[in-house]
Amino acid sequence: MKGPLFYAKILLFGEYGIIKDSKGLAIPYNSYNGALKSASNLLGEAEKSNKNLAKFYHYLKNTSTDLVSFNFEKFKKDIDSGMYFDSSIPQGYGVGSSGALVASIYDQYAEDKITILENLTRDKLLNLKAIFFFNGVFFSWEKLGFRSTKQLFKFTYFN
Repeated sequence: MKGPLFYAKILLFGEYGIIKDSKGLAIPYNSYNGALKSASNLLGEAEKSNKNLAKFYHYLKNTSTDLVSFNFEKFKKDIDSGMYFDSSIPQGYGVGSSGALVASIYDQYAEDKITILENLTRDKLLNLKAIFFFNGVFFSWEKLGFRSTKQLFKFTYFN
């Protein structure tokens, strides 16, 4: 397995406003990227990534949402077969490491996904934003000072 590349981002403005449906401007940063890969013998960072993908799988599987459904059977099979996210994107700097991972999982496992080939209406874009936020929460809720992902999701969408 070797998936398509997902790039880092540079957010020029609007980082917090985007969450509340305001405008922002981001551009891809091609110097850093990540892709789903698999190996039969996982070592080092690949092994760590595989374990984190297993945690992410359990988060998605055990968190109910009507936003998106995933092919969990295939996702689990690929994790068990040594899938990992091979990335050069720095983590913890806000340049899109978790976003690239979330986008790669959505691309590979989402059912009835919204694609760039269709007419992207405002509603579809808002739905994509909600899907990526919901999935990205797994990587950031503790850093943001929330006790649970449900608390963060409720705060963001109902305040």
